[in-house]
Amino acid sequence: MLQPYQELTRVLPAVGAPTAPGEPTEAPERPAAKESLAKSTGKIAIASLISRITGFLWKVMLVWVLSIGVRNDSFNVANTLPNIVYELLLGGVLASIVVPLLVRSQDDPDGGQEYTQRLLTVALSLLAVATVIAVLAAPLFTSLYVDSSTDRANPELTTAFAYLLLPQILFYGVFALLMAILNAKQIFGPPAWAPVVNNLVVMVTIGVFALMPGEISVDPVRMGDPKLLTLGIGVSLGIVAQAVMLIPPMLRTGFRFRWNWGIDSRMKEFGGLAAWILGYVAVSQVGYIVTTRVLTAGDQGGMTAYYNAWLLFQLPYGVIGVSLLTAIMPRMSRAAADGDHPKLVSNLSYASRISTVTLLPIAAIMTVVGSSVGIALFSFGESDVASAERLGKALAIAAFGLLPYALVMLQLRVFYALKDARTPTLIMLVMTAVKVPLLYLSAALLDPKQIVLGAMMVNSMTFVVGAVLGQVWLWVRLGNLRSRRVLGVILFTVFASGLGVAAAVVTGMLVPDALPSTLYAWVSLIAQSIVGLGVSFGVLAALKVDELAPLTNRVSRLLGRA
Repeated sequence: MLQPYQELTRVLPAVGAPTAPGEPTEAPERPAAKESLAKSTGKIAIASLISRITGFLWKVMLVWVLSIGVRNDSFNVANTLPNIVYELLLGGVLASIVVPLLVRSQDDPDGGQEYTQRLLTVALSLLAVATVIAVLAAPLFTSLYVDSSTDRANPELTTAFAYLLLPQILFYGVFALLMAILNAKQIFGPPAWAPVVNNLVVMVTIGVFALMPGEISVDPVRMGDPKLLTLGIGVSLGIVAQAVMLIPPMLRTGFRFRWNWGIDSRMKEFGGLAAWILGYVAVSQVGYIVTTRVLTAGDQGGMTAYYNAWLLFQLPYGVIGVSLLTAIMPRMSRAAADGDHPKLVSNLSYASRISTVTLLPIAAIMTVVGSSVGIALFSFGESDVASAERLGKALAIAAFGLLPYALVMLQLRVFYALKDARTPTLIMLVMTAVKVPLLYLSAALLDPKQIVLGAMMVNSMTFVVGAVLGQVWLWVRLGNLRSRRVLGVILFTVFASGLGVAAAVVTGMLVPDALPSTLYAWVSLIAQSIVGLGVSFGVLAALKVDELAPLTNRVSRLLGRA
């Protein structure tokens, strides 16, 4: 008789795991595919880690030179729209519907070249028009995002930044489309490394900005202000560089773009999917607009604290979750195209379990070290310790939603692989219906300084709702999702993470209180993270949780080379 954990995990062997005694041996193709997935995910994760670190570094640099105040809030609000368009539409959602269509088109006699040209022609034209409209509508966006009755973000400065930053939409779109084409061809490296170039350009921009005399004028706001132009144009040039980086690898594939106008049945299919995607973005924007207005109506610096806490929250997901989704999306698309639902469910189960064993321990430790992260990274330059600590507390609260967020993003990709863009929009509608009233309730009940903490808690609760709803919806659509095995991995990981948290808390008690605040934060952050994560992953390894194998194998290989 199988032991409890073996019974929960016998459905699908982990990467590199031998077949259990007495179990039927699977066809050779499946383990090979799993090994390929782990290898692809690992390579993307390395690039994503450097990308996220450099990306976060320039956000920290911006706090150092602008502080957590009106100017930074104004920049972040203006930079929200192109970033949200990328994160919600271009970087994830649009790519998720484009990749399945491109994978299917590879069965064409020309390998999908004509279809890809048509798709690019239509998409680039729509992006250009949308970008022009967005730039012209910059004052309208400011009025939507900023409550003009408060002094928490300057509407005139926000609009000035928006004129300079909104053109990023076109280049984000070019990058996302080229990335989707390369990913459909199983080329993951260049799209993963291109954002690093963007971040380096922005870091140089901030360095030049810091060396320039004076500060950005707020009263009055001048569009010709040299520091304003330097920051706005420099940040946008980073996105241009990011898009241009994908042109050489595209040419190396043999693809040559030419304008190819024409609508066939598959382009109509793309249009139908895109219409639901626009609905998804519209609904999500309602939630984000409410979030922004609630935060800018609260205490000064709330928007910047939320924005940077969100970026920190995204760091582990960007390295692990996005890497996994990028590598697994073409496989799920192929399984869906072939009508192979068991293989699609296999990919979903595998990705869910890998996400759990890697992200849950990190989320647990983030709740312990959140305040230390804020003080360690943001209490420099013009920023004060109290604001930095509040930012860290926001991160600690946000950590509860890390795994649910990753599961929601994975579930949505399964629907897109099935060419179903309607269900993700409906799920987002339910999540937003939960989120909006809770945000307003937080603003009414909490002290202005605590609103950002309430907003982060609301986010986490919303992701939990979305994850549960998505799981039920997929169960109705696909039947057995192998949830018993996923649940088993979750329970074992919760146990290991709990021990890791206890070890991290004890370690924090040993750090001398007499240290200066910033040094104390750094010592606590490093010591608690090492001990907490070491205990968590050590317990998982001792329990022989098979889903940890890709991580332990890669670490062993790296240590062997060293």
